Amino acid sequence: MALRVVGALRDDIVTMALKPGDVISESDIAGRYGVSRQPVREAFIRLAQQGLLLIRPKRATVVKKISPEGVRQSRFIRESIEVEIIRRVAAKPGAEAAGVLEELIAEQETASAAKDSRRFHTLDELFHRTLARLAGVEYAWQLIDDHKMQLDRVRYLTLGVSSSQVAIGEHKIIAAAVANSDVAGAEAAMRAHLARAELLLSQTIADYPDYFE
Repeated sequence: MALRVVGALRDDIVTMALKPGDVISESDIAGRYGVSRQPVREAFIRLAQQGLLLIRPKRATVVKKISPEGVRQSRFIRESIEVEIIRRVAAKPGAEAAGVLEELIAEQETASAAKDSRRFHTLDELFHRTLARLAGVEYAWQLIDDHKMQLDRVRYLTLGVSSSQVAIGEHKIIAAAVANSDVAGAEAAMRAHLARAELLLSQTIADYPDYFE
């Protein structure tokens, strides 16, 4: 139950249903998710350890503001792992890789055209998780997922139509390099794709200064 609350609450924080600086309480969250206060208390502790909540004894719990340094560290962890993933996929893409990636990109284009940011975010995640699966190291994506919450908050704030179209274009370059077994090209494309996080961070700090530490 606590894990379910962690997942739901984390999703609310990442998607800005709960914004940086929002005050929350165990009773309110328990009511929202239809659970007792005990799993909510456990979830608060877990999310505080992940840097998403600030628990203040005898005072209200607050959704933490986004840490720019946390975003940069998330990007470092992600790039370190995903570059090796894409190298492995491009070296031995297998028969299904090109078709699977092409289908995912087509779904992303549909979500972008519909201006469905939540759906696009889910499909964006699935694209990268699928690369890990194709590389035979799907557990590596779980490691990335556990350390990228701060980065996800920035990404979600910038997932407008123009930003999603840029991401789709970069995904197409990555997929083409995989289809051609171009290891160097795939690595370069992945590095360029993930490097955009720094630009997104600067843009988001300028657009939403109150959301950052």
